Amino acid sequence: MAIKSKAAQDFVPIKEIRDGVVILKDGTMRMLLLASSINLALKSNDEQAAILMQFQSFLNSLEFSTQIFIQSRRLDTRPYIARLEARLQEEMNDLLKIQIREYMNFIKTVTASTNIMNKLFVIVVPYSPPKPVTASAPSEKGVGGLLGGLLGKKSTAKPVASQGMLEAFEEARSQLEQRAGIISQGLTRTGVRIVPLGTEELTELYYHLFNPGEEEKQIAAR
Repeated sequence: MAIKSKAAQDFVPIKEIRDGVVILKDGTMRMLLLASSINLALKSNDEQAAILMQFQSFLNSLEFSTQIFIQSRRLDTRPYIARLEARLQEEMNDLLKIQIREYMNFIKTVTASTNIMNKLFVIVVPYSPPKPVTASAPSEKGVGGLLGGLLGKKSTAKPVASQGMLEAFEEARSQLEQRAGIISQGLTRTGVRIVPLGTEELTELYYHLFNPGEEEKQIAAR
């Protein structure tokens, strides 16, 4: 008896990304906020205590659940080195050529002896609407079909025929924006900068999360 294997896309919970909102297959929605970091080690004791108290106050003020996603990856300097090598080939000044070559060797030495990490901080704001929001046909602001293509699966979502579905989506998005505003206001007091991710940024983020080896292939192909 043949066993039918599932495609990798069947394990991806995303149904559509529309107007900066992630709609999951279970009908719940997410809005993602990109957050900056703070180096507490560079702060004085009083500043550290003030930041921690503001963060504690922020957590205590939340009336809804949220998630802080942190991704740590070793910084890949190969694309930057490749640009420097191209610049080196184009440079006509011998002195600048020497400086570029020495700078490249310095970067290679530092990255080889030290693990330089690149960190990504994302705050996930969830919302469960009373009625699940179904995916609509791709529009100018939505990339549901594009996301499906990137993940290797054509979109099978049916267009929304009822105006009520669109109103439900707008109402749910309004709720998400209010929650995002509360989070942004609370974290701003700690010195953290918050930027909501739009449709294109979300698509790129999820694509790289689900396809971590693509960047390696692109660099190797150069």
